[in-house]
Amino acid sequence: MTDSNAQLENAKILLGISGGIAAYKAADLAGKLTAAGAQVRTVMTENACKLITPVCIQALTHQPVYTSMWAAPSAFDIGHIELADWADAVVVAPATANILAKIANGLCDDLLSTTLCVVWNKPVLLAPAMNSRMWDNPVVQGNLTRIRQQLKFRTLGPDAGRLACGTEGLGRMADPAAILDAVTQMIKSRC
Repeated sequence: MTDSNAQLENAKILLGISGGIAAYKAADLAGKLTAAGAQVRTVMTENACKLITPVCIQALTHQPVYTSMWAAPSAFDIGHIELADWADAVVVAPATANILAKIANGLCDDLLSTTLCVVWNKPVLLAPAMNSRMWDNPVVQGNLTRIRQQLKFRTLGPDAGRLACGTEGLGRMADPAAILDAVTQMIKSRC
């Protein structure tokens, strides 16, 4: 563990993974957060589970992965509230155009979007990832502006480079190491 990551020791990080091709990078991020000493709980959307398995994330974090509003460990658990209360900070990587629209408009139709609706008073970092034409869409940019201004959520990226469709452009999820550094800064600023 490096000195710059010492602030993550025992930090409770909620990792949200939405359904973009960059979901595979979330495994690297989960491992880096865990190696830096954070306790990491993960919420994955249904589409994220089609791209990377919850078992992979669970193996890297040594924590259960949450994929449904209806899979609470006990009959008395209210998953999204308990996850929100547990977390010191939240990271969504990748943050697709879909999850950004849900956040901006208060839509709560799955565990991740519902949890994000109740963490508005916590440090939240979004790592957008999508095709550059989606990124450039004025509606997506408007959603980001609303999220940044009203909720004060932070964003990192996207980066430019080769995209999944084979073209070059802005839309790649920020590197997991850069996300780790940003999370470390968020946690430090809370201390």
